[in-house]
Amino acid sequence: MTERYPDQWEADVVLSDGGTAHLRPIRTGDAGLLRDFHARLSPESIYYRFFSPRPRLSDRDVEHFTSVDHDRRVALIATIGEEMVAVVRYDRLGDRPEGDRPGGDGTEGERPATAEVAFLVEDAHQGRGLGPVLLEHIAAAARERGVRRFVASVLPDNRRMTRVFREAGYRAEQRFEEGVIELVLDLEPTETSVEVMTAREHRAESRSIQRLLFPGSVAVIGASRAEHSVGQTVLRNLLAGDFTGPVYPVHPTAVAVAGVRAYPSVLEIPDDVDLAVVAVRADAVHEVVQECASKGVRGLIVVSSGFGEIGDDGRGRQEELVRLARAYGMRVVGPNCLGIANTDEGVRLNATLAPTMPGRGPVGFFSQSGALGIAILQRTAERGLGLSTFVSAGNRADVSGNDLMQYWEEDPATKAVLLYLESLGNPRKFARLARRLGRRKPIVAVKSGRSTQGVPIGHAARALTLPDHAVSALFEQAGVIRVEDLSELFDVAQVLAYQPLPAGDRIAIIDNSNSLGLLAQDEAVALGLDVRPRIDLGPRAGADDYEAALAGALADETVDAVVALFTPPTIGGYDVRVPEKIMRLAARGEKPIVATYLGKEGMPADLRVTGPDGMPAEGSVPSYPSPEDAVRALAYVIRYARWRQRPAGRIPELDGVDRDRARALVADWLTAADASREGGAAGGDAADASDQAVEVPSGRAAELLACYGIEVAGGEDGGGVPVRIVIREDHSFGAVVSFGIADETAALLDDRAYRLSPLADVDAAEMIRAIRTAPLLLGHRGAEPVNLAALEELLLRASRLGYDLPEVARLELSPVMADASGVTVRQVTLSLARPLGPRPELGPRRLS
Repeated sequence: MTERYPDQWEADVVLSDGGTAHLRPIRTGDAGLLRDFHARLSPESIYYRFFSPRPRLSDRDVEHFTSVDHDRRVALIATIGEEMVAVVRYDRLGDRPEGDRPGGDGTEGERPATAEVAFLVEDAHQGRGLGPVLLEHIAAAARERGVRRFVASVLPDNRRMTRVFREAGYRAEQRFEEGVIELVLDLEPTETSVEVMTAREHRAESRSIQRLLFPGSVAVIGASRAEHSVGQTVLRNLLAGDFTGPVYPVHPTAVAVAGVRAYPSVLEIPDDVDLAVVAVRADAVHEVVQECASKGVRGLIVVSSGFGEIGDDGRGRQEELVRLARAYGMRVVGPNCLGIANTDEGVRLNATLAPTMPGRGPVGFFSQSGALGIAILQRTAERGLGLSTFVSAGNRADVSGNDLMQYWEEDPATKAVLLYLESLGNPRKFARLARRLGRRKPIVAVKSGRSTQGVPIGHAARALTLPDHAVSALFEQAGVIRVEDLSELFDVAQVLAYQPLPAGDRIAIIDNSNSLGLLAQDEAVALGLDVRPRIDLGPRAGADDYEAALAGALADETVDAVVALFTPPTIGGYDVRVPEKIMRLAARGEKPIVATYLGKEGMPADLRVTGPDGMPAEGSVPSYPSPEDAVRALAYVIRYARWRQRPAGRIPELDGVDRDRARALVADWLTAADASREGGAAGGDAADASDQAVEVPSGRAAELLACYGIEVAGGEDGGGVPVRIVIREDHSFGAVVSFGIADETAALLDDRAYRLSPLADVDAAEMIRAIRTAPLLLGHRGAEPVNLAALEELLLRASRLGYDLPEVARLELSPVMADASGVTVRQVTLSLARPLGPRPELGPRRLS
């Protein structure tokens, strides 16, 4: 008999030490796993779980523990490799006086449905974070089954388990009876529980990347003797980069490769191996991964091709690669990737195919493209831009840009983050992480695939459904600097890496050519910058003139940044003292300075502030081939600085909101729709309800809106400015809010502002002002401005409804008439659909 349970109950997770484990519901066939697990437990762990000695499990025990109904009795196990290492279970207390209604809303009278919960973690794996992650997953399963509270009985000496419950962030009660601590947890997610889960996710994923970037030893599996082969190239780059640990070539027959002793298998290597670079045929990778698992390798870089990028056959091979690696605790970079590099002097890791590796610097770089990665690294080196770390993820089957952002947030060596993205695997998580990271370190991204909104290479995921300008708006909401191409990526990076952030958008332009100055000024005005002043020193200006003008601009409180332009005079040649003077003043780090030096190709090395390693350091002045490039790079940085100075805002508590009633209404409507659909289906061939939207009559839609304090007045449009608010559930981004004027012209121009839900107060205010037709709301040509506070509150309430209820496939309020007295919702359309699962940020941690 097939055991049925929701797909989301099975997951790969990252543990607190950076390793991985697989979680799934227990099965009747797990009797052997359970017996072996129990046999490895210490007497103390057994006593803490059962309150009595139980050296072995009886047949009756095993049958009881493995036979669950995935409803009233649920058990999840954690496995690493072929072994079960932990178990958590709940048993619903439905037979007690508190009772509950099967299939109901989880309550009877005023008593919430309750279940008893218990954990058991193998001694060798205690302290790795299995308890907290299991609690997250069993709590999510319980909520899906209508359970609202957990009760746990814990012996006083079992401090570790008590801490798991107390630190989870749920509302908790505790009492002490007959020598046992009884803890009662309310399973409704709280702000604290979400923060705790997010912090644990951050630490675990950051640690998993740190294990990849700081290996103590590296094996190159497939290190061929052929000079230009993939395996030998990686091996030679590791050796040439002076990796600080041992390097082990693996070749089936060779005694040595590139002058280094080789081994026929990773299993033959006598010492530990932390990181393995896999460069064998795609059909041989599975066996290699199994050997790495047996060896205890911690991470894999798979540079081999022939996986998801070639179609369905390769995609299946890729999925099996990731499944096997994660099952044995390993993260995977790739496949079909360029590799990874870490310029830290303590490791000096160049496990890439790139012949050129930039020097040490403050920039972390993630590139999804393997083929483009070599060109990216070459251009990085040519620009004199130093890197802290570099990761090329290729097909991005496991490790992604999100993982790297988790690591870079805490990495003291990384000051700015560069991303080359061809797709977004988990856009909502990307936005969440970017918003947090961006408050501390700038993120610059090139998102290619604007015309296709492509899916990850080698993935079967659906493409993004939002228009590209909406994706740009969501990037902006998260503080990401989205640039047009790689040239702009490096242009902006040079400012962020070596110059301070500007305090505002007021710039001074210093030049010795009227033509150059006008080009810069025109570009600045076009980009919305405030030029004050423009200082034309004239063609005879020398180094002393530039020094005096620049010192004055830096001292001027009305100037936030400086653009310095210099072209050599017709007679007299290039005066190298001009850029030298600029560089020396810039070294003070008071305000950002960008420059264009015509007549001198690039910026001479002696015009950079350098560190002991000869790489550019703080105070280096980025120079550009044209004034427009310099101003454009500065404008990107100014916009980012403005976002960072902006208050982060808060998601306000809204009065008059009845979430429980709203959820009950939605559940009743969907249940009725399911019954109607099944009754009308011939032969039981009805489509899956999750794929079908249910249109809700306007009266019922108004009833749902009333639960969030939104009144639908109906009637004629009347006076005021008509606006349109749409909440839609996007399969990649979750609940997305759009706002614009409700007329044909705005529709033709697609003049809409987009943000992720739930909106913070500052998001609502910005949305209204972000559309090009905003002047109609702000008092155009003497008209009375609309009541912006009322409009912002309506946006906040509608956005919260969409976020709280993932069943809301689409909600449109249009027209909403806005005038000086307030807002009036005239018409509403609503469609519902069963979600694929809980909101990721509210659900338990899992690897995508």
